[in-house]
Amino acid sequence: MTRKQEVYSLSWDQTDLSKFMIAGAQNGGPIALIRDDKKVLLLQKQQPIKPTIYMYTAAGKLIEQIQWDKGRIVSLGWTEQEQLVVVTEDGIVRLYPLHGQYTQFSLGKEAKEDGIIDCQIWNTGLVAMTSRYQLVSVTNFYEPRPKLMAETGLDQEPHSWTVIPPQYTLSRHVEVLIGTGSTILVVDSKETVDQRLQQGPFTKMAVSPNGKFLALFTSDGKLWVVSTDFQKNLSEYATKSKIPPQQLVWCGTDSVVLYWDKIVLMVGPFGDWIKFSYEDPIFMISEIDGVRIMSNDKCELLQKVPAATEEIFKIGSTSPAAMLFDALDHFERKSPKADENIRSIKTELVDAVDCCIEAAGFEFQHYYQRALLKAASFGKCFLDNYNADRFVEMAQSLRVLNAIRYYDIGIPLTYTQYKRLSPEVVVDRLVYRNHHLLAVRIADYLKVRSDKILIHWACAKIKSSSEDEDTICRMIVEKLIKKPGLSYAEIAKTAYNSGQTRLATKLLDYEPRAADQVPLLISMEEDEMALMKAIESGDTDLVYMVIFHLKRKLPLGEFFRMINNKPLACSLLEVYCKEQDKELLKDFYYQDDRRVESANVILLEGFEQDDIAERISKLKIAGKTYQDDKERAFEAKGTEEGIKLLQMQQQLEKDTHQPFTGLSVSETIYKCTVLGQQNKASKVKSEFKVPDKRMWWIKLRALVEVRDWENLEKFAKSKKSPIGYEPFVEECIKAKQYQEASKYILRCDPPVRPMLFVKIGAFKEAGEQAFLNKDMEGLKQVRAKCSNHLVAQEIDSLLAQLSAR
Repeated sequence: MTRKQEVYSLSWDQTDLSKFMIAGAQNGGPIALIRDDKKVLLLQKQQPIKPTIYMYTAAGKLIEQIQWDKGRIVSLGWTEQEQLVVVTEDGIVRLYPLHGQYTQFSLGKEAKEDGIIDCQIWNTGLVAMTSRYQLVSVTNFYEPRPKLMAETGLDQEPHSWTVIPPQYTLSRHVEVLIGTGSTILVVDSKETVDQRLQQGPFTKMAVSPNGKFLALFTSDGKLWVVSTDFQKNLSEYATKSKIPPQQLVWCGTDSVVLYWDKIVLMVGPFGDWIKFSYEDPIFMISEIDGVRIMSNDKCELLQKVPAATEEIFKIGSTSPAAMLFDALDHFERKSPKADENIRSIKTELVDAVDCCIEAAGFEFQHYYQRALLKAASFGKCFLDNYNADRFVEMAQSLRVLNAIRYYDIGIPLTYTQYKRLSPEVVVDRLVYRNHHLLAVRIADYLKVRSDKILIHWACAKIKSSSEDEDTICRMIVEKLIKKPGLSYAEIAKTAYNSGQTRLATKLLDYEPRAADQVPLLISMEEDEMALMKAIESGDTDLVYMVIFHLKRKLPLGEFFRMINNKPLACSLLEVYCKEQDKELLKDFYYQDDRRVESANVILLEGFEQDDIAERISKLKIAGKTYQDDKERAFEAKGTEEGIKLLQMQQQLEKDTHQPFTGLSVSETIYKCTVLGQQNKASKVKSEFKVPDKRMWWIKLRALVEVRDWENLEKFAKSKKSPIGYEPFVEECIKAKQYQEASKYILRCDPPVRPMLFVKIGAFKEAGEQAFLNKDMEGLKQVRAKCSNHLVAQEIDSLLAQLSAR
């Protein structure tokens, strides 16, 4: 069963749709028309007029009109975001939103040189055919990358052709079906495959909304439906016309509708058909659950009667849902038959309620929506544990659908389409049409975020309002202040692009996210404010972004003036320059008269130099700066001694042919001693006033390092050691030279001698020293560590002697 219901009585002034090139957007979308230049030639003589593209709602209300002067249009279509796609003969594709500026791209060199003769558009892309029958595909309008498809091998224009969008193909690439001769070619990006059919020529073809089926009209007047992989022959129907229909479209996924002048023929899956007559030209738009028919004076929806509706309203139906609907009627008339009906379907009452709810969703008329929901509500009263979520959801959905179907809005969305799109997409579509108030109300009603709606409203307000900037700013803020956390950046950008810089700056004061605020201020050339906002945010990355922008843009002096008196910016610049750009750091300190910091940088640079002369030169410059500052006497003295040490090391390198640069004073003395340059070591000591204790330590370790035991002994005897003689013993033990170590033990203080002898394994001498010290505890420790039993007996004897005393 089919039904055709009038949705709108149209208000447009178009009287002959046959003279126009028309494109209709799916899901109750808008319609675009432009006079077809092939048919304009048939008109009587009249003043030439500029072609105009008209965009109407499904209710025939004008949304926008575009004066066209950019070459011949080959095809019109719509994207899923309801942007109008206009393809011209020279391969230019333009995307027009319902309001606002268009964007465009080219289909490439081949399209421009050969020219486009035809184009097939789907909701995310298109395929264009050049005059050489080469196919060019674009699968994403918003990131267009035109690609040539496989060679078709055609030498004449095909009888018909269509596309299967990528989401419906196994390869996930667009496929093109071309009717040529008696067969069909399937073309993709890599190859062209001949299906070797004999039933052609095919003068019309259309792919079903789910991409599974293909409807073909043959030259001998047959309608043939096959699967898109040509493996299944689904149905054939012989029409009485060999003339190709003006339109061949799918009604949902199980019926095909053909249109000839004044005749519409709907053919079902089993060859059943129904015919409608129209006096005036019409245009049909295929939907996922029906066909929208646009005529001169009305918009109609033709569809197969939904199963739930048929179950309730079919004449003589005794289904549970029909009985429930009838029971409500009896109840309202106070007839006892209501109770009888409910009792008869008691076991199937849940299904009956569900069916009434579902049927309500398919109705456009409020009367039937209310009646069916009322019947469902009536049936719920007799159920104990019925989950009412479905009922509530349907009531909400119908309320939204009725609001957007209203004539002034003009979106005749069905419940099936609404569920496919989602409420968020419906709200977006209202926003794109500038129905902001309704969009906000629906968003609040459905409890979805309305931020995007308010931002779009504010941007549209800025573009269209003639009020002064203060008034506009106040109006926007009053509306948006109730939504904390909402971003003002996009609104401010719109104001700036509209030439209202002051308004943009004022709006940005309300932007809560510095990461959105600062880049926009930079693009608006509000550099100082951008720096201030970045600093206030405490986000170092943002501050760096502004600093680098200013450095690239401004002369050096102006750049420094901009960041001075801003401690965070100055600190971050210093941190960066110390790692990456020493020259800039010196310039920064110089302009700020920070001479000591400048000297510090030069000093660091000096130590980074490999060449000693260069290093000394840098240190002299830094030293001079330190000398000029009375509070930097320590740094001045240190730099002076650093220069002196470098000069001495330079001379040492000449004399010894060994590297000395970079060594400390202690390391220099150590190396001189290791090399046997005792006089030079002494000279370094005297020049830098190295204390005796440190000198003895350095010389001791150096002589042990080179195993110069003779000079070590002489050194130990040269005068009384300021560090004692234990270090001599310890260093020799570390070098495993126990014989040498023993020479210095007797020079140590008596209390430490026993344990030093133990360390070198001389237990007998250790025992004797402990005995001489009359140290009973020490003697016991030596005895405990002794592993030689003969020496142990001697120690036991000494212990006995001490005990006797």
